[in-house]
Amino acid sequence: MRRDPAAVDVAVARVLSGAYDRPDLALAVRGLADRLAEAAPGHHVEARVPPFAAVQCVEGPRHTRGTPPNVVEADPLAFVELCVGRLAWADAVRDGRVRTWGDRADLSTWLPLG
Repeated sequence: MRRDPAAVDVAVARVLSGAYDRPDLALAVRGLADRLAEAAPGHHVEARVPPFAAVQCVEGPRHTRGTPPNVVEADPLAFVELCVGRLAWADAVRDGRVRTWGDRADLSTWLPLG
């Protein structure tokens, strides 16, 4: 489902300002996850932002069953901050707001989103 880019941008701005509610956070995460999947098309990495989104991204061998070999999982606020450049990938991984599994589970090439 394609989300209205303007509505996503408004939700992202609310989240970043700290004046947001759960629907704003959900829309911001889902819209940014869609943008990540567009920026890094593929099925080699699964990016998860529970409980709001999970997308397949990054070129490479495709998995078809079971747990993907490369998974990135982020908390919702950290994901928004990563996507807009307010949080560095290395810092998010180091402090546990992003967890990775697999040898290619690194989205630093695509974040922040352009």
